[in-house]
Amino acid sequence: MNYHKVFFKPGDILVEVAEGSTLKEAMNDAGLEFDFLCGGGGTCGKCRVKISEGLTTPVTREQEMLQMKELDEGIRLACMTTVHNDVTVSLPNQKKLQHNILIASDERSFQIEPQLHKVFVEVDKPSRETQNSDWCRLKESLVKRGYKDSELESTISILRQMPDVLRGSNNRITAVMYNSKVAGIEPEDTTKTMLGMAFDIGTTTIVGYLLDLYSGKELSVVSTLNPQTTFGADVISRLTFASHEENGLIKLQSAVIESINKLIIEAVEKASVTRGQIYGVSFAANTCMHHIFLGINPQSIAVAPYVPALSEPLVLDASELKISINQAGKVFMLPNIAGFVGADTVAVLLATELDRSEDIKLVIDIGTNGEIALGSREKMVACSAAAGPAFEGAQISSGMRGAVGAIDHVYYRDKLEYSVIGGGEPLGVCGSALLDTVAGLVELGIVNKRGKILAYEQLTNPVARRFKENLIQHEGQGAFVLAEASTTGHGRPIMITQSDIRELQMAKGAMAAGVRVLIETYGIQIQDIKEVLLAGAFGNYLNPHSACVIGLIPLELESKIKMIGNAAGTGSKLALLSSNEFRRSKDIAEYVKFVELGSYPRFNSIFGECTYFNIQ
Repeated sequence: MNYHKVFFKPGDILVEVAEGSTLKEAMNDAGLEFDFLCGGGGTCGKCRVKISEGLTTPVTREQEMLQMKELDEGIRLACMTTVHNDVTVSLPNQKKLQHNILIASDERSFQIEPQLHKVFVEVDKPSRETQNSDWCRLKESLVKRGYKDSELESTISILRQMPDVLRGSNNRITAVMYNSKVAGIEPEDTTKTMLGMAFDIGTTTIVGYLLDLYSGKELSVVSTLNPQTTFGADVISRLTFASHEENGLIKLQSAVIESINKLIIEAVEKASVTRGQIYGVSFAANTCMHHIFLGINPQSIAVAPYVPALSEPLVLDASELKISINQAGKVFMLPNIAGFVGADTVAVLLATELDRSEDIKLVIDIGTNGEIALGSREKMVACSAAAGPAFEGAQISSGMRGAVGAIDHVYYRDKLEYSVIGGGEPLGVCGSALLDTVAGLVELGIVNKRGKILAYEQLTNPVARRFKENLIQHEGQGAFVLAEASTTGHGRPIMITQSDIRELQMAKGAMAAGVRVLIETYGIQIQDIKEVLLAGAFGNYLNPHSACVIGLIPLELESKIKMIGNAAGTGSKLALLSSNEFRRSKDIAEYVKFVELGSYPRFNSIFGECTYFNIQ
């Protein structure tokens, strides 16, 4: 088999790949984090790269998705272009990869009860008279500190360390305890410091919080794009990759574990501490990310009846997952509710205390797989809505994630105005801007109830006529231009097409139908809902009015909407800092009644109705 060199710029990265490999595969081999929104299926056209040397004839899919000018300039799709000779590839400006990652959230009061404890003891020295073993004498010291002899446990690893640690520290040691189990032993008194990290592993991003386990103080916060986006932008594409790609599950797990360890290093450097001072890490994640992180095949989630391999909370040795913290460290996994309602939803419910609320509240986490919960302390119901990738910018003609260069909000004033993440020339639109654009078009009467872009001659609203120049025909369908080619960072116009609106209708229809079904299941009216809590990055950045105008959220609830930030991260922190909260997460997961939308009577008709827009 022939091998060829692929040289990536900027960065001057060189790899050798087998003939016929795609540039996407070469990027993976080079360790490059590149966003493949459709998972490399050749359907989104977003993985544009420029080939300056070794240019080959474009494949049919590239000819369909790229303009002739782009093809002539050497622009190709990394997922489609295969290597047949030495190639030099220029990647897009790296600032595009700087994503807006939500790390802040609402906090609440709670009692700190660390999962792990440190106990300093001075163990009796061995004597000829008693002949008590090292382990026996350590237990005696711990019994004096309130532990029961019959419940104390150890591991072979601890027993192997014990003789040297005891004698090297003059029998003065610190025992790291998890319940009644000795998880670690350290020379001298190290009780002053005990840290932990709480993680929220999202499909798109990973956020980690370094915490003092005694005080609960946040010492640093770190975040990154989930490296698994290289293998697929959404849950379904990663399920497919894990199940059908050779060593797919191992590749996905290795990518996230490596990313977690890098974040740990970054977090401790920020706080001027060490990894060895971290004794516990907690994780909240959707069910798919949860399974992949643990190395559990998630295939059962993808096929009916969509049952996870594991729902219960889990406590593991960090070393089992190769998490680089103190050797006594533990991993705390929050429980899942169902196949597509995972530990991240449990963490959100834990953070919002929905299980203790006297009022009925609606909790929504909008994303590719939207999770919705409704209830109070009386009962809680939850569902998963397959919204698809439109909110993440995938399958949208000018769509992109919420990164530098994305138009994030649109305003219809005397003229069309918009804001761009990071400033500068726009590169595309993210989900929040898609909502703003379409909501404005609906309010102006440019888009009708069914989602059709009307021709200029059909407009009856005088204000709508101001935007005559924005209304165009694009590839045989109506479109609304947000930015002309001359004003963008890539020289292509940014627009919302009729097809984009259809994608949005499907996405928001799924979410709205989920809300409707839960309201019916609960047996209440919309007005009985006292508060709507929007969790997650998309929910934090969207304009609530836009969400209500398009019918994503019932219009009657607009005044009741509250953004709560990264509530999943807050729930993960609670589970780490308090053993009581971790136990409570199990109760919440068991208490929630899961509603399967696909088997709900009338779901198809409800979904159809929910694809319409609200016309006043």
